[in-house]
Amino acid sequence: MSEGKEYVGIDVSKTRLDMVTRSTKEFRSFSSGDRGMADAAAWLKAQSPALIVMEATGGLEVPIQAALQAASLPVAVVNPRHVRNFAKATGKLAKTDKIDAGVLAHYAAAIQPEPHPLPAQEARELHAVATRRQQIVAMLAEERNRLGSAPTEEVRRRISGHLEWLKRELTDINKDLERRIKANPVWSEKVKIMDSAPGVGTVLSVTLLVGLPELGTINRKHVSALVGVAPFNCDSGKHQGERHIRGGRRQIRGPLYMAAIAAARWNPAIRPFYERLLAAGKERKVALTACMRKLLSILNAMLKHNTYWRWPVIQVCPNGQSP
Repeated sequence: MSEGKEYVGIDVSKTRLDMVTRSTKEFRSFSSGDRGMADAAAWLKAQSPALIVMEATGGLEVPIQAALQAASLPVAVVNPRHVRNFAKATGKLAKTDKIDAGVLAHYAAAIQPEPHPLPAQEARELHAVATRRQQIVAMLAEERNRLGSAPTEEVRRRISGHLEWLKRELTDINKDLERRIKANPVWSEKVKIMDSAPGVGTVLSVTLLVGLPELGTINRKHVSALVGVAPFNCDSGKHQGERHIRGGRRQIRGPLYMAAIAAARWNPAIRPFYERLLAAGKERKVALTACMRKLLSILNAMLKHNTYWRWPVIQVCPNGQSP
């Protein structure tokens, strides 16, 4: 912990912003409306904090994060599970808004997570539309399952009607996503680059564009860990445990898994890799997870070097033209 520096934790709810400073233990509460956020930003500015930490709360944190960044204050949004584990490790088992804010301030001082800038408004809107698409796809799967076990004809009719509405909504959302991506030259180029790889479709490309903006800017090990397809050791003393994947961005793994299945059949770089793993005795799911990791590494390299897919090697296409 750095001496002489102030750290602040903010517990965000629908109606309140509860804040605690680490060194002075001062507690302040503001409303989450525009006036409250302005007052909160002014009070925090007077504290000259080295870092402000809040949890990701499904979007509730975005307005105050934007307000604080506009005030040139350092803000980090962290994983709630990490904070809860930290609280347990430090003996903080009780939960109130004030206690949670104090834990966040302690977490900020001890861990000092790196502040990341909030994406631009255009990117946030794209993320919101893509998230809604995922929700529509999930509802379609749920309603199809319900249709098969519907007890009466009346219920089946209602479910069928809802399914038709969801299908139309999915079509409209897909058109909206396509329009937004085409309107942004950078996004459009990234999607074209990813789509050029065999096994990769628009669904995965858009999912990566929205949910993994770091792709192409970090190394393959870091990107695999971010998605949650990097295996972690489980060894202790003489015990050599199996390696497992965990954590990461779950919303990306589903589309990436489906792309890995297609790539294991059609991608000339992935198919022999997959067959070699099966021949070595690896389980199918383990081999496909390795294919997910390899495919993600390939896409990361393609975006990093702004190259389209070429086999047997990836070559740069002049003037950004697709092969």
